[in-house]
Amino acid sequence: MITERFHPGKVKALYQRFAEKGRMLPEGVEYVNSWVSEDLSICWQIMTSRDRFLLDQWISQWSDLASFEVTALISSVEAKELALR
Repeated sequence: MITERFHPGKVKALYQRFAEKGRMLPEGVEYVNSWVSEDLSICWQIMTSRDRFLLDQWISQWSDLASFEVTALISSVEAKELALR
C-alpha cells in the first residue's frame, strides 16, 4: 500500500501531470485501486509488484509533488496462517 501525501499547493499540478502522462508505472507494477481524503491531501493506493525497486522508480517520478510511504501488505488469510504457526 502506498500512502501519498501531497505537498502543500501541489495537488493541482499533480493531477495535471496525471492527466498528461498517466500513472507512469514501470513494467512490473500494477495499480489496483486508490482512495483520496476529502481535503485532497492524502491518497492511499494499492499496487502490486514483486520488486520494491520498481516502486521506487515510480515514486521518483512524483516525489517533487508528494511524499510517499510504502507498506508491504499480506492478505488476511496469510496473516492468519502466520499467526497460528
